[in-house]
Amino acid sequence: MNQKSPKNPLGYVTFALHSHLPYVVNHGTWPHGMEWLHEAAAETYLPLLRVFRELEQQGLALKANVNLSPILLEQLSHPVFKDEFPKYLLRKIQAAHKDADEFAIKGEPHMIEVSRFWLRFYEQALRQFDELDSNIIRGFQHFYDTGAIEIITCGATHGYFPLLGTDASIRAQVRTGVETHERFFGRKPRGIWLPECGYRPAGPWQFPVSLDGFSSPYGRQPFDRVGVEEILSENGLEFFYVDTHLVDSSTRFTPYQLMAGGVPLALETASDHPGKSFYRPYYAESPAPDAQVAFFTRDPRTGVQVWSGDSGYPGDANYLEFHKKRWPGGNRYWRITGPKIDLGLKQPYDPAVALERTREHAKHFARITTETLERYGNNGAGAPLLTAPFDAELFGHWWFEGPEWLKQVALEFSRPESRIKLISCPEYLSQYPPEAYVALPEGSWGAESNNSVWLNENTAWTWKHIYPAELAVQQMANTGLWRGHETATRLVKQICRELLLLESSDWQFLITTKAARDYAEKRFNTHLEQFRCLLDIWRRFETTHQIPANKLLELEAIELRDPIFPEIDPDLWATTKAVLDHAHL
Repeated sequence: MNQKSPKNPLGYVTFALHSHLPYVVNHGTWPHGMEWLHEAAAETYLPLLRVFRELEQQGLALKANVNLSPILLEQLSHPVFKDEFPKYLLRKIQAAHKDADEFAIKGEPHMIEVSRFWLRFYEQALRQFDELDSNIIRGFQHFYDTGAIEIITCGATHGYFPLLGTDASIRAQVRTGVETHERFFGRKPRGIWLPECGYRPAGPWQFPVSLDGFSSPYGRQPFDRVGVEEILSENGLEFFYVDTHLVDSSTRFTPYQLMAGGVPLALETASDHPGKSFYRPYYAESPAPDAQVAFFTRDPRTGVQVWSGDSGYPGDANYLEFHKKRWPGGNRYWRITGPKIDLGLKQPYDPAVALERTREHAKHFARITTETLERYGNNGAGAPLLTAPFDAELFGHWWFEGPEWLKQVALEFSRPESRIKLISCPEYLSQYPPEAYVALPEGSWGAESNNSVWLNENTAWTWKHIYPAELAVQQMANTGLWRGHETATRLVKQICRELLLLESSDWQFLITTKAARDYAEKRFNTHLEQFRCLLDIWRRFETTHQIPANKLLELEAIELRDPIFPEIDPDLWATTKAVLDHAHL
């Protein structure tokens, strides 16, 4: 991929785009459920592919590290999504037609033009989906194969590693993620986006909630756990990402806090002279002698411009207002207009003006990244690297103009006078491998960089169910009794699937943020009930070595609802010896 930039640049910028949604297929439609997946596909995934294609036509590439989470891959390839997504697009097209007719009756020519904008947008999405033969994953693979992007993996269902109760659970999340990536793309991933950027080093650990009435092999005493980096190394992964706090605790904000608002916008958001550089990768220090995994650190000075909906680019008055929609149909016709303005006072959206603002913001980003690397990047040998990790759904879904902004950034860095070059993390590591090891503390991208978003007074109850479930699966895997029995093998695999779905960090996140608390609680309880149902069948099988016909029907119904990870391996949860005599769920 020919990238127009200097041979010896001042430094590099690498984007990391984390694409993930919890498993929603067969679990609701609107307002929570499949609608989330349809919106993300129409507003983020397809627009990103269009941007990659437009850059390719100019001999350029974003070189982004794109995470397609394993559970997202399962959904984008699911027959239900492939069948329902075109119907969703046709509904949006029909709504745009109807809106235009109603605006014509009211004599609102500008709004008619905006409705036609949406008509073209969704018609283009439908054509693009057809051209991909309903296979969005294949679209990403093209740019992966050409080197325009690097696709990385994630935990299988986005389980939050610092709080998972066994090393086997983390290993199963990682290994299933790696194997799913290889199944879809034909090669192993080189990097991983840790779910919620959650990292935990090796050392003593104990269950953070009381497990009343449950017999744990560890009791209430701390027990030794391996570091996350060791499990990544076991799976051949070369790098991951961490939030700024884990490298310099003086940084006073996280992306979670930026999205919530209230953080002032300034380049000087971190200490001027941190002990460790944000602009170099390091190896994560580990007691495991063979664990050599690099990490990249989020840049706080420029990332605030993209994360902040209040003072960053997404909050510009000319960009599309996310929260105000026209019903029925749900198309959006208004711009942000200004901070804290009532939805009823929002002014009409002008796509042409918004497009021009993406160019201006791209120029600004190019300038401040250059200034940041000039001032802070000369701490070490070789050219420095500024890491810009974001949720992919920020671009297009939350910030509608985001994909176009990414394209404009790539165009800015391609200018002959640009001193910055875009690069992927594997490409950077091949040129500038880490020169030092750094011991990372436990942390995440969440509030105060700790576990509080996922473990608090509103979510503690979920962990009281997850920990016994993890240990029960570990005990089951250690028996090996399903081997040689086709139906029992199906049963054990589905138990493992339900555990993975139970572990999804999305449930606690949605409960804490109140974004969809009822849905998240319902989903967690659904998977818990299905897990218990299947585990009860398993325990009967342990003694009878039979599965009754009526229980087989229950298994088939759950398999039909949650058919993820078809090649899942129950042995991933096994240990060298049984760690639990019995579990009472």
